Amino acid sequence: MAEPGCETCGWRAKYDNDPRSFLGRLWRWHINFCPGWKKYMQTVPEPKRLELARHYGIKKYLND
Repeated sequence: MAEPGCETCGWRAKYDNDPRSFLGRLWRWHINFCPGWKKYMQTVPEPKRLELARHYGIKKYLND
């Protein structure tokens, strides 16, 4: 699998700009099962992973 493009994902940008937009909400739902997002979260350093988990409200990454 190629490197995930999560840093530059257009849908992620939509969420960051307006979390209540349709594409923003779709992206937030999508990261719950996206294999690319899971791989991305495993590759980022611990402090950044916790920051992302808090920012996006992803509880499963806060407990690791």
